[in-house]
Amino acid sequence: MRVGWGFDAHALNTTPPLILGGVVVSQDFGVEATSDGDVLSHAIIDAVLGACVLGDIGDHFPPDDPALEDADSIVLLQQTATIAMAAGFLITHVDGTVIVEKVKVAPFRAEIRAKLADALGLPMAVVSVKATTTDGLGFSGRSEGIAAVAVATVTRR
Repeated sequence: MRVGWGFDAHALNTTPPLILGGVVVSQDFGVEATSDGDVLSHAIIDAVLGACVLGDIGDHFPPDDPALEDADSIVLLQQTATIAMAAGFLITHVDGTVIVEKVKVAPFRAEIRAKLADALGLPMAVVSVKATTTDGLGFSGRSEGIAAVAVATVTRR
């Protein structure tokens, strides 16, 4: 078994939508990003790649690649699962936490978990999604940005 950890953050703006785990969670906010800016999917991508020792999201999906402009991060997550499997790994579990002050994740949690599970080819029972605030501290607390952290476990196939 191997464990990988991932992190992503983007500046918030007022150009919706805000997407987390492939699900639109806000029409009041959006993010500054090359792709759709889905910080949760990006953190999970890095966690999976890290667990497999396959580099990071920028190695596989470079931010300066014009083909990735407005890319759907769930598609990138599906491609990451394929990369992991081709390298001989089976993803066994993912757990992500979104760090954001003004956006509520809980009402969308089941839908996000289902979307992530489908993209990774996993049962929902092994996909966890949580959210927290920073109680007004830092860029997230000032609603200047949004971040996510994730952990993934993999085993050799």
